[in-house]
Amino acid sequence: MRVEHLDWDGTRGWRVQLGGCNADPVSIVLYFGERASPITRAAAELRAIYPGAAILGCSTGGQITGTGITETGVTAAALSFGSTRHRLVHRRIEEAQGTPSEAARALGKSIGEALRADDLVGIFVLSDGLRVNGSALVTGLVDAVGSRVPVSGGLAGDGANFGLTVVGANEAPAEGCVGGLGFYGTSLRFATGTGGGWEVFGPRRRVTSAAGNQLLTLDGQPALALYERYLGDEAASLPSSGLLFPLLIWHPDQPATAVVRTLLGIDRTTNALIFAGDMPLGWHAQLMRGTIDGLCDGARDAAQQARDNLGAGLCGDTLAIMVSCIGRRLLMGQRTMDDIEAADEALPPGAIRLGFFSYGEIAPDSASGLCKLHNQTMTVTLLAESAA
Repeated sequence: MRVEHLDWDGTRGWRVQLGGCNADPVSIVLYFGERASPITRAAAELRAIYPGAAILGCSTGGQITGTGITETGVTAAALSFGSTRHRLVHRRIEEAQGTPSEAARALGKSIGEALRADDLVGIFVLSDGLRVNGSALVTGLVDAVGSRVPVSGGLAGDGANFGLTVVGANEAPAEGCVGGLGFYGTSLRFATGTGGGWEVFGPRRRVTSAAGNQLLTLDGQPALALYERYLGDEAASLPSSGLLFPLLIWHPDQPATAVVRTLLGIDRTTNALIFAGDMPLGWHAQLMRGTIDGLCDGARDAAQQARDNLGAGLCGDTLAIMVSCIGRRLLMGQRTMDDIEAADEALPPGAIRLGFFSYGEIAPDSASGLCKLHNQTMTVTLLAESAA
């Protein structure tokens, strides 16, 4: 496998920054960009440069590049393979029916069924971050392809604005879109890892009323009022300030089900908190907070898991796709690069880095191995081909 890392701005267009695909045809291009930038123009230019490639990308809360972090422009990786095959499919949330959770699950199942095959190695998926229930989407994907196939990726971002997120899968970036990229064959290594680093605090509560990803009451009390009580003066900045205080939720009898949920919006008419994924009735919930050292440890652990899962005997380049929650970035502020560098310490030597800050991260859980929607985590997906 060969990787070509590119950056784009509105003045000079696309330029190669790292690596190169030489004479090999580029078969896949992944791109991530700030929504305020002309991401549609950048995607169209990629299509002109790589007319035969599958092109998948999304809006972000900031881009992770081979040289650091950038607020503006677009970053991309062009991939050429030796023997690995691929397939890119896309769906829109308008195509599915039912409640938001039912529609997202049906969407995921449809994508999984289109990608399913005996030699399917892994799936990388990008989804609208505001209009699609991420946890239901992942459930639908796993329903279709089974638990043995790793699924990774993330929900498109819009920084701390929560206004509009877009995904493009062989088409112009648009709202409500989900793109799934399947990898096939015996030579590709598709390795993942995930880490958090947040700590719980405050009383343990129970979800007593919820509808899909809308949390209405905890212990019978309005969820929004409880959240505002804990945030104090910071409640005036909801929902963005809620990114600093995610919720850990888990089935009371199944600790391995624990996942972190981050706040995406509020509804003052119903006193509801709107999260990136489902909030199941009866589950326990507890507030979380983070420290810079703790988050860096989580990022390092995610990269080490992926490296351990990658194995040896590789040929060519290795691409490291990092998807990190926008909440981590808001907490770490000017020290956000510490999080990226901590993950770098555990990556394979020479791995080419690409990624974005998201509204949700998708990867197998480090404890159970089940593919889930995570929040407030760093996830790392390593792509490489074996020498054989």
